Amino acid sequence: MTEPSSAVSRRTLVTAIGATAAALAAAPAAHAAASGAPTAPTAPAQAPAAQAARTVTVPATRSRSAAGRAAAGARTDFPIHYVGVSWDGPRRGGAIRLHHEGAGPGAWQPLTAGCAGGPDLPAAAAGAARGAAVLVPAGGAVGYDLRLPDGAANLRSTALDTTNGPARTATLSPTAPVTFCGVEYLSRAAWGADESKRFKNGAENSPAKYYPLQTLTVHHTDTPNADADPAATVRAIYEYHAVTQDWGDIGYHFLIDEAGRIYEGRWSGDDGLPAHDANGNVVTAFHTSGFNSGNLGVALLGTLTGQEPTAAARRSLALVLALLTRTHGLDPQAHVTFVNPVNGVTKPVDLISGHRDWLATDCPGGAMYAALPALRAEVAAL
Repeated sequence: MTEPSSAVSRRTLVTAIGATAAALAAAPAAHAAASGAPTAPTAPAQAPAAQAARTVTVPATRSRSAAGRAAAGARTDFPIHYVGVSWDGPRRGGAIRLHHEGAGPGAWQPLTAGCAGGPDLPAAAAGAARGAAVLVPAGGAVGYDLRLPDGAANLRSTALDTTNGPARTATLSPTAPVTFCGVEYLSRAAWGADESKRFKNGAENSPAKYYPLQTLTVHHTDTPNADADPAATVRAIYEYHAVTQDWGDIGYHFLIDEAGRIYEGRWSGDDGLPAHDANGNVVTAFHTSGFNSGNLGVALLGTLTGQEPTAAARRSLALVLALLTRTHGLDPQAHVTFVNPVNGVTKPVDLISGHRDWLATDCPGGAMYAALPALRAEVAAL
């Protein structure tokens, strides 16, 4: 089994990114056509010209949270985009019904268990699924009622509006476009991350910690497919993870929508190198509770239980995984022993794994999980 890799320096990492981008761009098109592997876009011949910093306006997120008995129902004065629901205990059997303006309560809908995550736990608790945590699309509802399974406790719910709030100004990088392995990605500012959400009582809620990259984990967000506003969904996930779940930030390092757009996730510093610190170590996120440190999470937006990701999303996923494995000197088809540097927990796992390989969860969906062996081969072929 492969031992955990050591950290690489920033200079080595940046150099490797350039070399990887060039190598991926030069991958023979004939090989890609024969193997079905995705092709990489041509890397830019030179860095894009610097531009003046620009500002964009993004809707501020509005939310209303409750806990305990008060969380079982809510009415709002804003249209609800998502309802975040979590509880401890049995993961199956919960239900929600939505209230829309001018209509009675809708039908009860079952609640799925969602994509389980959270901070790293002590060794004795690693791998334990404490309950359910799910984002439910609400379609502009003005209220909801919740029904929990027998034995459930510690209910928490949050009504979220990420599309209709007052305008908030964000400043984008003076260099555009921002690229990662020759592929443009949306920085946190570009998708509308409100960095104040990372702070609590005047201090950073979850200060960034960094460790050598050992493994990569694929997720789905268990949110609607054919999403008309994926950036708004990313903002909902961010608010739910950072504030409602009290993790201090979004749980994933990268997210990818159905059009193949890549979104920067967990904050890792201001050096322009997403997911890494200046020494090439990977920031710890919250995507695989108990197994986060040294484990990078990439989430595909949508629900991939009965359908695979779009061709564009899968192509971007393969490119991101190829970049990361090459620059860190990892074999995408290896089986490794993950060693959490925080709690000492070990776990044998594929280097590119699915969330369910770590915890009791349906993530990344049955269709995506079945596609992982082919994905590993595609990444290795790039």
